[in-house]
Amino acid sequence: MSTKQRSLGDVLQEFSHHRKLMEEELGKIIVGQHEVIEQVFAAVFTRGHCLLEGVPGLAKTLMVSTIAKILDVGFNRIQFTPDLMPSDITGTMVLEEDDRGKREFRFVEGPVFTNILLADEINRTPPKTQAALLQAMQEREVTVGRTTYALPKPFFTIATQNPIEQEGTYPLPEAQLDRFMFNIKVGYPTSEEEEQILQTTTRNEKQEVNKVLSAKAIVNLQKLVGSVAVTPYIIKYAAALVRATRPADPSAPDYVKELVDWGAGPRAGQFLISGGKAIAAMDGRFSISLDDIRKIAIPVLRHRVATNFQAQAEGMTNEDVIRKLLADTPEPKIEKFEK
Repeated sequence: MSTKQRSLGDVLQEFSHHRKLMEEELGKIIVGQHEVIEQVFAAVFTRGHCLLEGVPGLAKTLMVSTIAKILDVGFNRIQFTPDLMPSDITGTMVLEEDDRGKREFRFVEGPVFTNILLADEINRTPPKTQAALLQAMQEREVTVGRTTYALPKPFFTIATQNPIEQEGTYPLPEAQLDRFMFNIKVGYPTSEEEEQILQTTTRNEKQEVNKVLSAKAIVNLQKLVGSVAVTPYIIKYAAALVRATRPADPSAPDYVKELVDWGAGPRAGQFLISGGKAIAAMDGRFSISLDDIRKIAIPVLRHRVATNFQAQAEGMTNEDVIRKLLADTPEPKIEKFEK
């Protein structure tokens, strides 16, 4: 093994150690939810955004605010409401007068100018206000008037929404949904976890968490994750999986053509690869495997595959279709090289 490979191995092991430290610190406040935490970390280390879905009381907001505490970065929370305006997110121009009586406009930054933005109950605000995040999430910049302002590095949005309460809510546009790397379902705790939650949260004790990574360290780790090796074998599998979700594609199985209205775009494949890199790097590995792709396929694809009425009639959800595709999509053949 070369010196470069050894040093990369040391860096990956250190990265894996930091990930474990983050989980330990988060575990002081959050009980269970290991898959959810792993997916949020994967998004953080690949410059991705997350949409957390779960019923009220599952500590979605607490989880995000605690992650912000263990990372030495800026954090802002926006409570989305029906009367929220785009300028309440991006910022606005104010007219100021100096000592000499000269007036000029000055831009006052909104809460989007931070490292971690928690968009709490994002579906409670109209599409006009939701759209204020589109440029920030994709280009990581904000345009106000004729001027474009860059957002701090790193920047990622973690949004939450309640899937059961639909009154007074506005479904997210597909263009915005597609910008989220993961759609993460936050489920109920197990009976043991629930007992632990009741035991720890009803005491008059306040747990303090320690900071693990700085903003600069996160940016460096994002570069490290980007350098994790991906073979053409993995690329072919990810592409085949994504293409199989599209009913108009010749490679799509018959049940996809019957049950799916539209499938995932190329961005899904990009997120499968980058998410797989993050999973491998957090485990201290040099390259990603097919299992890494399968592990994150559902949170990457569930908001990019739309089932039709026939699927509903048969009791098939988009997650059922994705699981069936994971079982049915064959592994690519490895070409044999002749001597």
